[in-house]
Amino acid sequence: MTIQFNDETFHDDYTFRNSDWAIQRFPFPFHEDSYMYSVNLEPHLSLRPGSVYEKTFDVDEHYVAEMKDRARVLAEDPLRCQSLPHMTLAGWDLLELIMVSKAREYPDLFELHRDGDRWHWINKPLGIEQKFVFLDETTLPCGPLEYITRQAQGDYALLDQRDDNLWMDAGMVTTQADWSLDFDIGMNFFEWHAPVPMASELGVFQRALKFLLNLQQGAPVRRLNWTMTVNPLLDTSPENYHKWGVQKTALTPENVGSKQHLRVELQTLFRLPRSNALAFPIRCYLIRLEDLVTVPKWGRRLHRVLRDLPEELATYKGFIRNRPMIVEYLSQFDDGTPTSPGVFPD
Repeated sequence: MTIQFNDETFHDDYTFRNSDWAIQRFPFPFHEDSYMYSVNLEPHLSLRPGSVYEKTFDVDEHYVAEMKDRARVLAEDPLRCQSLPHMTLAGWDLLELIMVSKAREYPDLFELHRDGDRWHWINKPLGIEQKFVFLDETTLPCGPLEYITRQAQGDYALLDQRDDNLWMDAGMVTTQADWSLDFDIGMNFFEWHAPVPMASELGVFQRALKFLLNLQQGAPVRRLNWTMTVNPLLDTSPENYHKWGVQKTALTPENVGSKQHLRVELQTLFRLPRSNALAFPIRCYLIRLEDLVTVPKWGRRLHRVLRDLPEELATYKGFIRNRPMIVEYLSQFDDGTPTSPGVFPD
């Protein structure tokens, strides 16, 4: 296999690590030295060989470990995967999208053989081989949404389009940044975005919904979102806040570089062919600050963004308590040199 998969954990002993390769391809989210909410959607086209934007669904060194972590979370809380009855067809659409994309773009890792509706799927990293009949749930060990997203990095929401709105009616959510599928399922676009400060006043969600309602099949889009996380936790869910929220108090000037992580979501949206639903993959990437600052441009820029971020955004993103400590740590990597435009390393 062309990718060397890490043996690592995202809980308890936190053995997660990024290789030099993973650091250099990290999806740094700030294209300038300041930040404010925007729609910031762009076509999800292949960009820069080796980057997280090259393939339809990025597979990296954390794949096997992330799938083990998903199985662990689901064993503790099966409600992290839910699908309302009318969303089964959308689940099959998503299964097809992921299988076809991965078999085409990672032929050394995944294979898909199709003979009419009789499909044969091979996932080499996870040691899975499954023959099934497409659109026949009885031929899979679980529903199509759960089956394929147990083998795909990132969270997945399936959005039903009706009444000039989008409704979160199905999903697999185990790596979320403090939101709950169990709480949000059945909500519309404005309802599940209600907690976000400032964006509604800026008209961000109104513009985004208008755009997404008109999203065409074969023209997927992407955007980046970000927050901060203490320790490399994938599962920062409200259900488990009592476990991870307290970890913010463990940050000190001595350990902030190793324990504080920038958490970035590569969010993509696809129009699905049979159901007309939207697939909304949310892929989480984590990087500790001491690794991020090895890219000088990123160290300087993150310092400036966090230093100048409006207080309500720092509060919403959950690091207001530790912002002075984080900014002080990053300041030693900011020599005042101007940064070049764009998100990629110089």
